[in-house]
Amino acid sequence: MIDLTLTQALKKLQSREISATELTRAYLDRIEKFGKELNCYITVTPERALADAAESDRRYANGTARPLEGIPLGMKDLFSTKGIRTTAASRILENFIPEYESTVSQKLADAGCVLLGKLNLDEFAMGSTGTTSYFGPAISPWKLSEKLTPGGSSSGPTSAVASGLALIATGTDTGGSIRFPAAITGLVGMKPTYGLCSRWGCVAFASSLDHPGPIARTVDDAALMLSVMAGHDPKESTSASQADEIAASLKAPLTPLPLKGLKIGVVKEFNDVEICEDMKSLWMDRIKDLKDSGAEIIEVSIPNIIDGLAVYYVIGPAEASSNLARYDGMRYGLRVPGKDLVDTYKKTRTAGFGEEVQRRIIVGTAVLSSESYEVYFMQAAKVRRMIADSFDAAFGQCDLMLCPVSAGPAFPVANKLTPLEDYALDLFTGAMNLTGLPACAVPAGLTKDGLPLGVQVVGRKFDDLRVLQLAKHLETFTALDNRPTTVMGE
Repeated sequence: MIDLTLTQALKKLQSREISATELTRAYLDRIEKFGKELNCYITVTPERALADAAESDRRYANGTARPLEGIPLGMKDLFSTKGIRTTAASRILENFIPEYESTVSQKLADAGCVLLGKLNLDEFAMGSTGTTSYFGPAISPWKLSEKLTPGGSSSGPTSAVASGLALIATGTDTGGSIRFPAAITGLVGMKPTYGLCSRWGCVAFASSLDHPGPIARTVDDAALMLSVMAGHDPKESTSASQADEIAASLKAPLTPLPLKGLKIGVVKEFNDVEICEDMKSLWMDRIKDLKDSGAEIIEVSIPNIIDGLAVYYVIGPAEASSNLARYDGMRYGLRVPGKDLVDTYKKTRTAGFGEEVQRRIIVGTAVLSSESYEVYFMQAAKVRRMIADSFDAAFGQCDLMLCPVSAGPAFPVANKLTPLEDYALDLFTGAMNLTGLPACAVPAGLTKDGLPLGVQVVGRKFDDLRVLQLAKHLETFTALDNRPTTVMGE
């Protein structure tokens, strides 16, 4: 059962060939078998899952089934879940139990999803390899004996879906945290247009960069999931007014996008970025597939796109410094008593935050200081606008863009990256967060060593449907077998 895609599982549930309880038990049994080794869950909720599944079975029996009725879901532990521990993979929130539900998790519950539990991630989503989690790193199921990273910050979600410990999962993408882990675990990861999915109730890292989105095994599954997650939210000030309309357009299976005459841009500035030979080969294969199908490949220029990495690591930490100021040990979360209020703050935040989170808070506080604000933050904001304008100009020449997601495949979690090496993993992805453009990572094939790599489709704002439609063509060209039993060598 765990090899079923979302759309396949729904058909079997609707036909009563399987029950939601049977499907849920299959996933819970697999979590019991592989969960400790993969470390992709922080909190497993078997009682909640079986209760959800029983309700789904009742609804299938009485004809009131909802769009994702009975589908086992893993929730990135950045989305607040009422009555269920929400940690952001940080010691400072280790025992925090919210009294409210995030908009995205509520939408998925209302659609009939079965909550299996809360998934591991980089602490406060700060990282690209999953290694900053207070609960230890999640492990990729690909070549399990080598203990490879499943990417970050959505390390738990991609590990769980790739291994069959969740059928689908939520992720968040602040600089590539859905697309990079999806690409190196052979999955589909969609960063929607900024504002399409509500951030309300999602623990904030950088408010102008955070994008909730779906992680799934197929493009159709990601589209169906996004159709439920997306929508205008009056509780969230940056929620897009067009979100309901876009969500309604995302019907699976997706209608084919005609490739003949379609203009697809490739970014000239990325030509000078060093990538591994396998990525070069797979990139050229997918370009050839598109050309052979009638698409026109056009080179476009985004002059400041490489500078986007530096811009991201000014704006992201600045917003994180502001957002994480609320964790002071006074209202909720960890408290380490000190001799006075300031000492309590200092001891609580020192004990509660990991090294990478502390680093970004310090950098962010520095760039927001009166001495540095104009020199760093405002300059970064200006370059961000220049990058957005360059994308607008490039889309005057093409319909969609195609870019790599990473320079190479997954590597062992034991490989200790320097902060700069870790930050460089966002080179191909960060600009799409700065601009709020939709981007979907889709498998491009396997390396000679049998590890997955991906490419990403990028579109204009609110062109999410066509992004997914082109991603589906690429998925068909690649035809990667990413079934969990295949990935795990069973």
